[in-house]
Amino acid sequence: MGKKTNTVLFILGATVLNVAIAIITFFILFILYTRFLMAHVSEGAQSYMFLLIFAVSVITSFVVYRLVLKLVLSKVDVDKHFDPLFIKKNTNKPL
Repeated sequence: MGKKTNTVLFILGATVLNVAIAIITFFILFILYTRFLMAHVSEGAQSYMFLLIFAVSVITSFVVYRLVLKLVLSKVDVDKHFDPLFIKKNTNKPL
């Protein structure tokens, strides 16, 4: 496999990992909420709790994603295996 293929596969894998972490965290928090807290919260606050659970799951997935990404990138030589996503263009060309 070439560097471009490695880059695309890494980005796809990291995206799937991030979404999976968010979904798993959401379901865990939602199950905990329905089992332990839903009976003690008023009906008006229950919709806000759903939004809070969603926000916490997104934030948690971002934090876990960053930690996993930092761990993987410390063990992998990025320049050897991946192409850069953005190529710096030379803006100092004479007219």
